[in-house]
Amino acid sequence: MTNTYTNIKRMCHTAPNVLRGLLSHLAEAISDYIIYQVNSGAQCIQIFDSWGGQLPPHVWEQWSKPYIRQIVAKIKTECPHIPLVLYINGNGGLLERMKDIGVDVIGLDWTVDMADGRRRVGDGISVQGNVDPAYLFSPLPVLTHEIHRVVKAAGPKGHILNLGHGVLQKTPEEAVAHFFDVTRSLRYDTLFQGHLTEELQPVA
Repeated sequence: MTNTYTNIKRMCHTAPNVLRGLLSHLAEAISDYIIYQVNSGAQCIQIFDSWGGQLPPHVWEQWSKPYIRQIVAKIKTECPHIPLVLYINGNGGLLERMKDIGVDVIGLDWTVDMADGRRRVGDGISVQGNVDPAYLFSPLPVLTHEIHRVVKAAGPKGHILNLGHGVLQKTPEEAVAHFFDVTRSLRYDTLFQGHLTEELQPVA
């Protein structure tokens, strides 16, 4: 493993049959593990495509998307009631390509404008995110303002508030607590008072 995924990227061209077999095997194993998690009580599953944001979109279509589809198809067959979230760090160039993969929610990292991301995926898929984790190092009023900004940009339905990635090392615990306190205090009836819900149409 490298930060740039050069070893596995090279396999796309030097050992494609080996890589196809490996990815298919991993997809099957991951599917079985997800089913085990659901049978053990998991109520929602998030799939992380760790290298997806490092791939050019046409390469992602060939070497990542089919195997995520393989996982999603098996889970939807075996556990149709379980919501599936797909997160790819650096997915700004892939949003339109992610829409038909079969998941219920697409996670957005903090480099994607929330309102723009909502427009790009359309109204048929919910979104998750996307407060920049670095905001948890800011003064608490600044963090509060950013949480409200993201929620308002996402609109009054189909949004799971979250960070745009995981909590960074050395993040102050009080900031994490504040994030949850502000989130719990949100009231959509007042936050979106007078807001007429519009249907979001995918960008052509």
